[in-house]
Amino acid sequence: MPSLIRKTKVWASDKPAFLPRMVFVWPLILAALFINPSPAIAEYGDVVINNYSDAAGMRPVVFPHWFHRIRFRCKVCHADLGFKFKAGGNDINMYKIIEGKFCGACHNGNVAWSVKNCILCHSGKPGTPIQIHESTMQELAVPAVSTTIKK
Repeated sequence: MPSLIRKTKVWASDKPAFLPRMVFVWPLILAALFINPSPAIAEYGDVVINNYSDAAGMRPVVFPHWFHRIRFRCKVCHADLGFKFKAGGNDINMYKIIEGKFCGACHNGNVAWSVKNCILCHSGKPGTPIQIHESTMQELAVPAVSTTIKK
């Protein structure tokens, strides 16, 4: 019984893009494996902002830095809007936000949700200090075990 499948030879010229693509991809893979980039400091963590929240009887703000960072370049907030590169380094309060400063530049009801939904931002545990939480700055370390023997 004759075969219905036609056997053909595949020549290197049939796939001209394969070799250049592999020549480009392998150095990238090797570089990713052997080059140790320095960790991004606080790039993907949450920033807890508690300048005035506890005193006002509100929960602290948990700012999802990672969520904003994957959508915008650093320049948007830190240059254009004036945020300092330090947790707690800005004198942010609700009056300024309502005036369109800091978070209020986007959280105005047009670009992002408005400040009327308090619990969307004020979601931190009461009493939490200003900090960068779960970021690359906070590395877990195993405490050293004491080798001294107590008598």
